[in-house]
Amino acid sequence: MTTGRAKTGIDKAKRLVVKIGSALLVEEKTGAIRRSWLDALGDDVAALRKGGTEVVLVSSGAIAVGRRHLGLATGALKLEEKQAAAATGQIRLAHAYQETLARHDITVAQILLTLDDTEERRRHLNARSTLAMLLKLGTVPVINENDTVATSEIRFGDNDRLAARVAAMISADTLVLLSDIDGLYSADPRRDPAARFIAEIAEITPEIEAMAGEAPPGYSSGGMVTKLAAGRIALGAGCRMAIADGRRMNPLAAIRDGGTCSWFLPKATPLTARKTWIQGALKPIGRLTVDEGAAKALCAGKSLLPAGVIGVEGEFERGDAVVVADAAGIELARGLSAYSAADARVIKGHKSREIEALLGYRGRDEMIHRDDLVLSRT
Repeated sequence: MTTGRAKTGIDKAKRLVVKIGSALLVEEKTGAIRRSWLDALGDDVAALRKGGTEVVLVSSGAIAVGRRHLGLATGALKLEEKQAAAATGQIRLAHAYQETLARHDITVAQILLTLDDTEERRRHLNARSTLAMLLKLGTVPVINENDTVATSEIRFGDNDRLAARVAAMISADTLVLLSDIDGLYSADPRRDPAARFIAEIAEITPEIEAMAGEAPPGYSSGGMVTKLAAGRIALGAGCRMAIADGRRMNPLAAIRDGGTCSWFLPKATPLTARKTWIQGALKPIGRLTVDEGAAKALCAGKSLLPAGVIGVEGEFERGDAVVVADAAGIELARGLSAYSAADARVIKGHKSREIEALLGYRGRDEMIHRDDLVLSRT
């Protein structure tokens, strides 16, 4: 933990997730979208993309925008009223992002998620694959919690943690939480003028957790407590995270230019964190036996192709952890299979170009991609 002003920027980010809160995006009294602020943010996103950064936006605001159009402008809302407000507000919100980024010829894609989409393995893989493809195709995904179907039992409760879950899911290297405060302080600076600014945080200790205050009034459902929870998720995934003041115009450009913000700095990278998780946190439920050529390729850092697989054991589904062994039964690696056991048995020993004809659909070229593979010995 260090005080002072951190010099870490976002210009070197390869994959960036930005969380935008309702209080920044929507006028509290009128429910109108702050279009000039959103346009300035869009300019920042376009500039980052020109520099080679992939950008994903996690945006609140659907309920705040929609409630006014349904005559729900005052008072606390029941769950079903929130869901109804989200249903109409999400359309207006997505349209606003579309118009803002269309000025830069950027295509917007809308993704709505629930907690189960990040925790249930199959849905996690589907969401991860969809987002990866959208980024590959040059879009800017705009993500929100699926408030129209979420219930009080399965809601994220705030988009700080949703953004962190998304960052972990897509192996982002940088997460920015745009807030109404410019970072973490030893106490709430709105109440304690002597509060110390914390520039860098390497670990979320009990001392750091004690610095969190209450959520501000208004549309916001977050506060520093949820931001620290997001930081814990991000650090565990090898993703650095910034808490920055989003009220200013061009907030991402301000961070890039050295503006004040607090950085949570992980000890690992997203890739090494993911591989550590594969190696130690998942129990393999299947086995792939490979030939000598595939074994050499794996040791050289290559992916495992179906052509090199000579045996499939166990019953597993796509995304499950499996052991990779040589013909003598010696474990070579562990990884996440891109195919179920049934499909793996069909395509083993075949070239990747034959997969579609064999299975009737076009899957991945690799049985296990090298990013999803960890060698058991070096």
